[in-house]
Amino acid sequence: MFCYQCEQTAKGKACTAIGVCGKTSDVASLQDLLIHAAQGLSLYAIEARKRSVSSPETGLFICEATFSTLTNVNFDPERFVVLINKAVKLREEIKAKVKATGGNVEFTEPAAHFVPAGDLAGLIKQGEAVALNTVSDENPDITSLKHILLFGLKGVAAYADHARILGQEDDTVYAFIEEGLTSILRKDLGVEQWVGLVLKCGEINLRAMELLDAGNTGTYGHPVPTTVPLGARKGKAILVSGHDLKDLEQILRQTEGKDINVYTHGEMLPCHGYPELKKYAHFHGHYGTAWQNQGKEFAEFPGAIVMTTNCIQRPKDSYKENLYTTGLVGWPDVPHIAGKDFSPAIDKAMAMEGFAADTDKGSVMVGFARNAVLGVADKVIEAVKQKAIRHFFLVAGCDGAKPGRNYYTEFVEKIPKDCVVLTLACGKFRFFDKQLGDIGGIPRLLDVGQCNDSYSAIQIAVALAGAFGCGVNDLPLSMVLSWYEQKAVAILLTLFHLGIKDIRLGPSLPAFITPNVLDVLVKNFNIKHISTPDEDLKAILG
Repeated sequence: MFCYQCEQTAKGKACTAIGVCGKTSDVASLQDLLIHAAQGLSLYAIEARKRSVSSPETGLFICEATFSTLTNVNFDPERFVVLINKAVKLREEIKAKVKATGGNVEFTEPAAHFVPAGDLAGLIKQGEAVALNTVSDENPDITSLKHILLFGLKGVAAYADHARILGQEDDTVYAFIEEGLTSILRKDLGVEQWVGLVLKCGEINLRAMELLDAGNTGTYGHPVPTTVPLGARKGKAILVSGHDLKDLEQILRQTEGKDINVYTHGEMLPCHGYPELKKYAHFHGHYGTAWQNQGKEFAEFPGAIVMTTNCIQRPKDSYKENLYTTGLVGWPDVPHIAGKDFSPAIDKAMAMEGFAADTDKGSVMVGFARNAVLGVADKVIEAVKQKAIRHFFLVAGCDGAKPGRNYYTEFVEKIPKDCVVLTLACGKFRFFDKQLGDIGGIPRLLDVGQCNDSYSAIQIAVALAGAFGCGVNDLPLSMVLSWYEQKAVAILLTLFHLGIKDIRLGPSLPAFITPNVLDVLVKNFNIKHISTPDEDLKAILG
């Protein structure tokens, strides 16, 4: 096992026995093998595009296969067996079509001819042979850039799949995932060319996030400022975690009239701001944070729990029997809802005791996506001109369990009262319930949404820059980001593609970035590692 794709990787270097996330070495090997199989399929998929050979299932499958290897999505070995074999089946089908048109099918790369073993043990052994650390004679900087691209592709695949679920697709995104996967097999590209591919990944991710934004807002309306209770309501309960809005919608529909209250957890909190979701009277509030007390929160929740996408470590036995997964998410011994029939989770909720009484734990505000913020842009601009607002901080990104993330709580607490904080993604749970007050009626803490809503934050920055007649880098805006997994990598690459500079990143820098590659990023984008809240605030504000 060799895995270093997330921020919490063991000792800041790599997980080599078991993942800090709980991923076993067997699952890690199967994930590596699935990427290998997807690379082989991609070689023929690219040739098929050149020959105008129709293969509509291929692009989506490669996207989903890549997404399934992202941190904390799928821990179920048996499901990887199915995916690996399907990749090879699709490869052989498209190979035959390409050959029939006279296209090239004579690839020398081992991935193009990979034959999966007939049993799980054999597949695991094959996966060990294609692990990320098996290439020993390559320039470490080239390897670093290849892995940045690979992890960025995993993030792109996640956003593209979320968008596809809501009916938004662009074949350009699928085509680049295929191009990126096959490029990693190449040995003839130099550092400059690899940097170009990495930045191209950021460009494609911007398109994927645009598609997702269109899917979310086109289906459920633009988020509006909404107060969300953090307590509970007496009665039966279902908790929905993850990211998938469509799954949440289906659960709300299927629980109407059943006296079950539906709560959000983690990244689902922003869903309360969408008009087409908030209209459900039994969509009650938010329960729990993201990472810090996740196991305890889930164990104490008196109802069924549905995990729609990633962002939960391997589940503990204390709540496994109440947990259900959907989509690409999977863990051994946890029931999986393959379609959109949530009857098993609803039946479990009905059989459990639910909350015995109402509880009031305060509330938070959500719904400050681009339409809401830009709807009061004139007030924001005037407040800046009148020096009522001195600076904007985007404090956003992933949460995690490793020590050091208290930096973000302390940073927000110490931000001066004439500054506004925009936030998004699960990193906000370090400070989402802080009462920061307002500036002339403009809340000082604005929740833009999920990590999926990074597109919205980018549009806010671009619009403000246009209003002030300057570039984004010239705005009184600083980005202080936390990262955990590969969607964060893709977003960071998008910011680089847009030329955004002076980003502060933490809690630790990626283990897969070599000193030389980091030096390139510093010279071109002035990216910085976080230090202390006091030092960083002083450097930013003077």
